[in-house]
Amino acid sequence: MVSETAPGEIRLTAWVRGDVQGVGFRWWTRAQALELGLVGWARNTDDGRVEVVAEGAREAGEQLLARLETGSSPGRVDAVVAQWSAVKGLTGFVER
Repeated sequence: MVSETAPGEIRLTAWVRGDVQGVGFRWWTRAQALELGLVGWARNTDDGRVEVVAEGAREAGEQLLARLETGSSPGRVDAVVAQWSAVKGLTGFVER
């Protein structure tokens, strides 16, 4: 599904490295994103990272990024690499 985007909305893509697979990290990320009003997805990558894509208000995206970086999530976060871009119109938030 595609939704219309509001002015000031962004797309955050973050790659999270550490002990983040098999520990509930994607579920935790989904809960954080939904609490912040973001849509998107989180998926495990073949190299052991988790890729997070979230769309919504820039402030909410920045808050999600800060939460990913704090290490208060399940598992252990060693590093987060983030990229900002234009929204593509996602809806909902799923674990892939």
